[in-house]
Amino acid sequence: MKSSKRIVLAYSGGLDTSIILKWLQEKYKAEVIAYTADIGQEIDRKKIVKNAKKLGVKKIIIKDLKDIFVKDYVYPMIRGHAIYEGVYLLGTSIARPLIAKDQIRIAKKFKANAVSHGSTGKGNDQVRFELGYHYFGPKIKIIAPWRIWKLKSRTDLINYAKKTWNTNSKR
Repeated sequence: MKSSKRIVLAYSGGLDTSIILKWLQEKYKAEVIAYTADIGQEIDRKKIVKNAKKLGVKKIIIKDLKDIFVKDYVYPMIRGHAIYEGVYLLGTSIARPLIAKDQIRIAKKFKANAVSHGSTGKGNDQVRFELGYHYFGPKIKIIAPWRIWKLKSRTDLINYAKKTWNTNSKR
């Protein structure tokens, strides 16, 4: 897909971000760069690459951020006693600004017009990602599909996938 529009998507390779990837391609007629940050979570690199390629992605970036995450985020978090409800470490939430920062770096490197994420409106992850995007790339557009598309549930995502893939296979 040759396009002057580029979007860097925070991509896990799962259902939600795969649907978002396809939706971004269709809605914005854009080249999507699939970006995955490895901060120590369990990831299946082969699955991420395979799924992204299947959806027509040419640039798939999996960045190892474990050392930076621990040194610059986790240690300061522990030193600051950042614990939710006195029990839970804030590992996932504290990772979002780092992921946003590196995602913006990729967007600038590849002259992308926008960044996108798959966070739903159920938690604070949208805020965490988007504050990072605004800070590190204030001129780069943010696309938050869960706030703008008509899909509202996992069933909607599956139906969209069936419709999209069936339509695309008939072309």
